[in-house]
Amino acid sequence: MAFHEVRFPDNISRGARGGPERRTQIVELASGDEERNASWANSRRRYDISYGIRRADDLAAVVAFFEARNGRLHGFRFKDWSDYKSCTPSAVPAHQDQLIGTGNGIATAFQLVKRYASGAQSWTRSITRPVADSVSLALGSVEQLSGWSVDPATGVITFATAPAAGVAVRAGFEFDVPVRFDSDALDVTLDIERLGSITSIPLVEIRR
Repeated sequence: MAFHEVRFPDNISRGARGGPERRTQIVELASGDEERNASWANSRRRYDISYGIRRADDLAAVVAFFEARNGRLHGFRFKDWSDYKSCTPSAVPAHQDQLIGTGNGIATAFQLVKRYASGAQSWTRSITRPVADSVSLALGSVEQLSGWSVDPATGVITFATAPAAGVAVRAGFEFDVPVRFDSDALDVTLDIERLGSITSIPLVEIRR
């Protein structure tokens, strides 16, 4: 089992469908009331990439990608076109988009995160597959052009010198979702014009 640092073809992923999934247990009581309990602390994303296949060449590319990953065995990067950057969909990532930590004068490593807020509630998602060349950083309100590095396989930012105590560490970035195929078989159908189609090609996010 390994993770292949290769991205699924963008021209096909752009037509995929899917999004976040939660797991909630709901028990209906005799009174008609119900009790709800979250089984998962974090969401998990699922996609179906069959909707992005428009040509026979697309189908061939998917089959080749599937074979190279050994089906469900190896993970890979996937661009979720509905959610792939630290800002809103219409904006360009900037160095003050997301608060990723506060300096204490000792810590040099900070995990990239994206915060989803609605009203008084929010959820923080760890970003583990940033697009390396897209990351920008700021200490306080000042952009940092050097003195730090990002690990594209973990999303951890490492500073050469620990940020001073109380200084906000912010980041802007694009990112991919770590996924794997969720089936070990591709059910390919050939029509009369010999253009291929596949009923469903499920992907599921890898959570470690």
